[in-house]
Amino acid sequence: MKTHATLAQQEFVAKQLRRRRMVTGARILLLVLFLALWEISVRAGLLNGFIFSSPSRIIQCLSSMVLDGSIFLHTGITILETVISFGLVTAIGIFGAVALWSSKSLSEILDPYLVMLNSLPKSALAPILIVWLGSNIRTIVVAAVSVAVFGSILTLHNGFKTMDPDQIKLIYSLGGKKQDILFKVLLPGSVPLIISNMKVNIGLCLVGVIIGEFLAARAGLGYLIIYGSQVFS
Repeated sequence: MKTHATLAQQEFVAKQLRRRRMVTGARILLLVLFLALWEISVRAGLLNGFIFSSPSRIIQCLSSMVLDGSIFLHTGITILETVISFGLVTAIGIFGAVALWSSKSLSEILDPYLVMLNSLPKSALAPILIVWLGSNIRTIVVAAVSVAVFGSILTLHNGFKTMDPDQIKLIYSLGGKKQDILFKVLLPGSVPLIISNMKVNIGLCLVGVIIGEFLAARAGLGYLIIYGSQVFS
C-alpha cells in the first residue's frame, strides 16, 4: 500500500510540475508573440512607428539611459517616494483604524467622511495640492498617501470589528482592560489582515507617486512618462 501511495504521490507531483512548466512556457510564448507582432507591424508599416514606437526602439532607448545612468536616477527617486508614502500610509492606517475601533462614537461620526474621501478621484486633488504645498516632493508624497490611506483605514477598521467577541469577554473576565485586548488579541490576530492590506497599499502608493510626478516633479518615472509623451521619445 505504501508503494502505491508513493507512486501516486510522485505522479501527482510530476503532473503538477508539468502543468506549471506548461503555464510558464505559455506565458513566455504569449509575451514573445506580442512583442514580435508589434515589431513586425511597425516594420511592415501597419503601425506608425512614430506614434506606437517598437520593442527594438524601446530597448535602444533603455540601453542609452542605462549607459548614462539617468534611468537609475529616475527609478531611485520614484522608489524613495513610494517607500516614504508606503510607510506613512501603513502607520496612519493602523493608528486610524485603532482609533476608530477604540471609540464607537468617533467611528460613527467619521465613517461617512472616510467613505467619501476614499471615493474621490485622487488625480483631481493633485493640482490643489500643488497650490497648497508647491511643486516638490511633499506634494508627491501627500498625493500618494491620499490614494491609499482612506481605504486602508476603512479596511483595517472593518477587519478589527470582526474580532471574536468571546475573546473580548474572556479578557475582561480575567481582569484585563481595553489596551490588553488591543495589544494581546486584536493586533496579533490581525497580522494577516495588516500584511494583506500592505500588499495592496504598496501598489496604490506607486500609482499615487506616478500621479504626483505627472504634475509636480522634475525627476522620476512619472516625469519620464510625461516628458516622453511630449517629445515622442
